[in-house]
Order: sequence, then structure tokens, then C-alpha cells
Amino acid sequence: MSATVREASLPGDPPGGRRAVVVWSIGVAVYFVAVIFRTSLGVAGLDAADRFHVGASALSTFSILQLLVYAGMQIPVGLLVDRLGTKKVLSIGALLFTVGQLGFAFSPTYGTALASRALLGCGDAMTFISVLRLGTRWFPARRGPMVAQLAGLVGMAGNLVSTLVLARLLHGIGWTPAFAGSALAGAVVLALTLLFLKDHPEGMEPKPSPHRGAAYVRGQIAAAWREPGTRLGLWVHFTTQFPAMVFLLLWGLPFLVEAQGLSRATAGELLTLVVLSNMVIGLVYGQIVARHHAARLPLALGTVGATALLWAATLAYPGRHAPMWLLVVLCAVLGACGPASMLGFDFARPANPPERQGTASGITNMGGFIASMTTLFAIGVLLDATGDDYTVAFGSVFVLQALGVSQILRLRGRAARRERERLISSRVETVHVPA
Repeated sequence: MSATVREASLPGDPPGGRRAVVVWSIGVAVYFVAVIFRTSLGVAGLDAADRFHVGASALSTFSILQLLVYAGMQIPVGLLVDRLGTKKVLSIGALLFTVGQLGFAFSPTYGTALASRALLGCGDAMTFISVLRLGTRWFPARRGPMVAQLAGLVGMAGNLVSTLVLARLLHGIGWTPAFAGSALAGAVVLALTLLFLKDHPEGMEPKPSPHRGAAYVRGQIAAAWREPGTRLGLWVHFTTQFPAMVFLLLWGLPFLVEAQGLSRATAGELLTLVVLSNMVIGLVYGQIVARHHAARLPLALGTVGATALLWAATLAYPGRHAPMWLLVVLCAVLGACGPASMLGFDFARPANPPERQGTASGITNMGGFIASMTTLFAIGVLLDATGDDYTVAFGSVFVLQALGVSQILRLRGRAARRERERLISSRVETVHVPA
């Protein structure tokens, strides 16, 4: 706590203000469009299966490859931001995901479509860490949590646009016009980034840091991984994020339409409910953790328990279809998965010094995407193997939740002890720092 206060009062702290809001908004707009493109397949899964004549496991490969690229690039992107600056990395990212979305619109075959989604995932991977860094360069440290929370909410708004707008365009004007038209948004944010975005306020250029080679990079990663808080953050992110991501990214619409007998319109409304719930619960979780730091782990484990309970009730319902009220509650609870996954960063952040924050965040951010890739693949394979038995396929969710909870419980004690030691050390240092 004292360390945060001390950081907030540093003479070199960015001033914030209207200019900061404008510049940061451009970066967030890039992230907003990236999320729209990332989640666009979630409303087009059935159409993609028909267009490319593929089964469930091949369909899941789209999202798996996209997430594989995203997860694998988290640490390299952090290093790129440090070396090249936010503007260059965001510009490259916007170019890549725009070309990927455009390629997906015109892909004639499954192979070219797969390559397009990989390119999209590569560009998408460059956005979130860049936006977090942009916030720290333009706003005072005390505003950091609020700025990060707002960035997450804007990302969920992108998911909402994908669910509401792109879904209607897809079924109104067709595959190619819908995806090609949406790619125009990428061109717009790329132009805004090139013309108006700046890495930092004038006169606040960071000191250049010489490249210290591959050994230094390996050392940074190893040091971050040795911290129990980093590993706890990864497993919290792993266990909480993936149920909602799998649902929104690909399998939610087919499950609601094919297994639950809903119309596409009704299924789309339930997907929208997940996103809206995410935005509301995100604000609630943020306020709770800001006031009660010890609430992080109960919130994370409570979210996992509630998600598992609702999935079990839905899949085991004795009737042919689960009742609408149960599906509504399920989707509302799934909305807590995203905010709960952000708690993983709250474990990794105090466990690492400032010079390892990017590396630790990259490691943490990989957790949920690894879990999502695994579950996307498992559901696709199980659907093909069981003749589209969604009850068996979605049972894979419980396996990964059990794995994640076991690791969280194993690491929580060590992480808490290390965090207390760092807090005591920080207080001692603060006492000896002259005003």
C-alpha cells in the first residue's frame, strides 16, 4: 500500500489530463477493434462449418490456432513494447489483425481461412499489453487500476458489438460483405494510431535501456516464474477465464441452438447477457478488491464454484432442454469469469519488482488462453466422437477447473507469505525514504 502511495507521488509521474485521455482512447480503440475481430467467429461458427465444409474438431481449430498464437506471443510482445515503443507495436498489431480479418472474409478454402485467423491472432496479441503500457506512460500511478479496468470494459464492449452488430450483418448481407466491411474498422484505428498516438507526454521520454541479450531475457522469465505469486496468478487466470471464453469464442451459439433448441436470435441475446454481466461484475469486483485486498482468492474460487455448479445443473437437467431461467442464470454467472481472471494480475503484480512487471503479466495472461485452447479442442473432438453429445463434450470444463483449483490451493500459502514479506520490506523502505 505504501509502495503504491510512494509511486503515485514521484516527481516524474505523468500528469494525466485531457491529452492523456485522448491518446489513451486511441490505443483503447485499437484494442476494441481487436476484440471485435477476435470474437467474430463466436457468432459465425455454424456459418463457418457450412462455408468450409468442416466438422466440430476442424472448426475448433480456428479458435485454437488463434489463441495459440495469442498466448505464445505474450512475453515477446512485452519485450517488443519495451524496445520499439507502444505506437510501433500497436500499429503493427492493427495492420496484422486488419489483414487477417480481410483475408478471412475472402478465404476460399479452410487452409487460407486458418492462416487468416493465425494472422489475426498475431495482431490481436499486440494490443492488450500495449494499452496497459500506454496507460502507465500517460496517467499517474494512482490511476493505474482504474485505467486498466476501463480498458477491460472497452474490450468487453467490443465483444458486445461482435455479438449484436456483426451477427446481424452476417445473416443480413452475407459472409464476405460482413467480414470485409468490419475490416474497415481496423483501417480506421490504424490511421488514427499512425497520425495521433504518442508513446509518452513531451519531456517524459523513458531512459534508453541497452539490450542485454538472450541470457537477460531468460533470467527475467525464470525470476518471474520462481515467484509463487506469478504462478498463482497464472493458475487463477487459467481456472477462471476459460469457461466464458470458450462459450463466447465458439461453442456457446452451437450449444444453445443445437443442444438447447433455441433460435439464433435468442441464443445471441444470451451471449449478449454474458458480455453485459461481465461489464457489471467487473465494476463490482474492482470495487471490492480495492477496498478488501484479501477478497481476491475468495472471489476467484467463488466464481469457479458458481460456474461449475451452474454448468452441472444445466448439463444434468433431466428434461430434453434446460429451462430458459437456468440458461439465463448460467450466462449471468459466466459473466463473472472475465473479471475473476483479472484477479490473477493482482497476485502477480505484488510478487515482482517493477522491472519484471511486463514479464510477469505476460506469464499470467497465458493461463486463461492455454485453458481455452485445451477446452476448445477437447469439446470439438468429443462432439465428433460422440455424435454431437454436448453433455459429454462440455464435461471437459470440470476437468480443467479441478486441475486449476488444485494448483491454486497448493500455491496460495507460499504466495501469501511472500507477499507479506514484500509488504513489510516496502514499509521499511518507505520509512527511510526522505520526503
